[in-house]
Order: sequence, then C-alpha cells, then structure tokens
Amino acid sequence: MIQLSNFDLSLAALLVLALALSARRMYPGLAGQLVVAALRTVIQLTLIGLVLKALFANAGLLWVALLSLVMLGIAGREVMARQHRRFVGAWSYGIGVVSMFVSSFTVALFALIVVVGNEPWYQPQYAIPLLGMLLGNTMNGIALALDRLTQSAWEQRGVIEARLMLGHSTQQAMSDIRQQVFRSGLIPIINAMAAAGVVSLPGMMTGQILAGAEPVEAVKYQILIMFLITGGAGFGTMAAVHLAVRRLFDERQRLRLDRLKRSN
Repeated sequence: MIQLSNFDLSLAALLVLALALSARRMYPGLAGQLVVAALRTVIQLTLIGLVLKALFANAGLLWVALLSLVMLGIAGREVMARQHRRFVGAWSYGIGVVSMFVSSFTVALFALIVVVGNEPWYQPQYAIPLLGMLLGNTMNGIALALDRLTQSAWEQRGVIEARLMLGHSTQQAMSDIRQQVFRSGLIPIINAMAAAGVVSLPGMMTGQILAGAEPVEAVKYQILIMFLITGGAGFGTMAAVHLAVRRLFDERQRLRLDRLKRSN
C-alpha cells in the first residue's frame, strides 16, 4: 500500500480550507464549523489510531469491551445533541444508548461469532471496526427517527389528542407518525444499498482494494457489512421509536409534551 506523508494530507486539507474561505462571506457560521470539524477529524482519528495500535498489541477482552463502551457512550451523546426537541432528563440520552446497545452490539456479536468466526472472537482488528461501522450508521438512523418523531408529535398534538378522545390507543394514535418515522430512519441505508456498485463504491470495499485485496473478496466483505448495518440500523430505529413513543405518554395514556424540551 502506498504510504501517505503529512505533506500529502496537508494538500488534501487545502480543499477544506479553500471551501471555508469561499463560504466565509455567504455563510460565515458554516465556515467556522467546517474548520472546527476538520480539526476534530484530524485529532480524533489520530488519537484513535494510537489507541488501536496499542490495543492490537494487547488484544484483551477487557480493553476491547472498555473501548466499545466508550464508543457507545459518545454515540449516545451525538444522538441527543442532534435533536431539535429532546426528552428531558436521562431519557434524552438513555433511549439512544439502549437502542444502539441492543441492536449494534447484538449484530456485532452475531457477525463476529457466527459469520466471521475469527479466534478469538473479540480480536480488535475485526471487532472494533465492525462495531464502529454499526454504531455510526445506527446512530444516524436513530437520530433521524427520534428527531422526526418528537417534532411530528409536537406539530400534530391536536390530531393525536383527538384520536385519544375517540378511544384510540396510544399505538393507534401514533400509527401514521410511527410509519413515517421508521421510514425516515431507514432512508439513508436504503439509499446506500440501492446505489452501491452503481453510483458509489462503499468505503470498506474501497479501503480493502486500495490495501491490495482481491476485488471479489472486498465485495463479499462489503455485502456482509451492508447487510449487518441494515439489520442494526433497522432494529435500533425500531427500538428507539418504541421507547420514545412509550415515553411520550403516561400510564393514563395522556400525551405528555412537557417531557420534551427544545434544544438551544
């Protein structure tokens, strides 16, 4: 594989800098966000590279589990931060974390133990990248679904309460919104699968080819990853929507929008 120097990365960074300078006049706030995001990318990826290097040299289950939990905690925080209207208290954080833990960790264990079958199954070379891809895509689906759910409940509160007054259950009152929300959460992965190999070459497949792997083997791994991501994102979104809908109502089946607060 061709080694990249710091100078090569600096040349690529000029594209982001040029974009930020070009956008400064028309979108001053966005220009600053671009620069900050680029700096975070460099710092965070450099740090995780050093962590993974040390982890590969000491491949213990405890260290793999610890890093996985840190990744899960940060992903839960990102889900909470992206909500326009989020739940008050620990629920704003807990729904995303629980949903991702149930879905992403289960799918990752299934892939490592049953499908890949490497020994040991927690080998960080496989476990951490796989879990990272699952968490990242599940996080996006859950964030989109929760944002759409809380916003729709707020905007359609009159319709929901009218259905409750007519004797509908909470599930019936929210049925249309649940369908729209679930669809919103799965749109990114559906689009990615529909465009794979025709419009785009997915990241894992591209990385393996650049590293010298046979294209057919790279394709097999990419198909596996996309199916795993679809399952994780789908079940994670389903769990998050279920937990969020239950939180929107109390034990007397009353809509409780006071449990939501608008983000700054």
